[in-house]
Amino acid sequence: MSAKYTVPLSKVMKELSLNVISMPCEPDEILISSMDVNRPGLELNGFYDFYDTTRILIFGNAESAFLNSISSQKRKDVLNAIFSQKPPAAIIARGLKPLPELLEAVRENAVPLLSTAETTSSLVAALVSFMNVELAPRITRHGVLVEVYGEGILLVGDSGVGKSETAIELIKRGHRLIADDAVTIKRVSAKSLVGEAPDNIKHFIELRGIGIINARRIFGMGAVKVSEKIDMVINLEIWDNQKIYDRMGIDSEFTEILGIKVPVLTIPVKPGRNLAIIIEVAAMNNRQKKMGYNAAEELLSNLGMDLSVMQESEKKLELNF
Repeated sequence: MSAKYTVPLSKVMKELSLNVISMPCEPDEILISSMDVNRPGLELNGFYDFYDTTRILIFGNAESAFLNSISSQKRKDVLNAIFSQKPPAAIIARGLKPLPELLEAVRENAVPLLSTAETTSSLVAALVSFMNVELAPRITRHGVLVEVYGEGILLVGDSGVGKSETAIELIKRGHRLIADDAVTIKRVSAKSLVGEAPDNIKHFIELRGIGIINARRIFGMGAVKVSEKIDMVINLEIWDNQKIYDRMGIDSEFTEILGIKVPVLTIPVKPGRNLAIIIEVAAMNNRQKKMGYNAAEELLSNLGMDLSVMQESEKKLELNF
């Protein structure tokens, strides 16, 4: 059974710059658990069969116009019926003035009422986007997440293989650290994963022989980032002379994280290899592949080889991280 996450109303208010009209209790105590929002069109007409009481209600021009078109007593009855179901909060868009019956209904049922000058569509889009991130399914995995040339690279491998040292070298070369040792990975959409550091270890890096350092304080604010989309995984492993490593890049490997495929590169580690430069090249090459260019295919074409008979294979890797 998947875990259920919540976000306090106070965080939603801060993110969207919402104004308070009525607040029955501390907004930190009100927890939102639904990624979706509700514009109560059918509910205003008395249809409640699919009324999800965990969603925030949004009142815009259309809802206000409908309420103004009915009698005061009917408005009161309709709004009391909606808010008696105890939705977590209601937001009025476009800076519209709340109707007296609306104010009475939210106060009687102890439901927070907020407002914003944003248009209804903009409010809904911003709120859904924010809630998708805050309430996304997530896992925490051992690894290092860095941003290299705009690509989110998740470095994994056995403890002591050199992930943190490589991250320091990348920071020195102008790239940014997101998380060291533990990475919280969120599935924010059907195709996107976003990684960030747990709050208690954010910006810290462990270096064997030196100890714990704060990357933000040593290298500056430009050396760190709060979160980043995960574009690829690089698996660092000690060089094995008995193993044959990919030298062409025709075949591709991937791993699945929260049900989403992420491309994987396995890079062998041994003295003398500059891992930071290799990862920089891997990031740029991954971006080129996403844009439709594959250097290995161009080389084989230049050599006169028939690419149609060379079937590209895709292999799933089960990484322990």
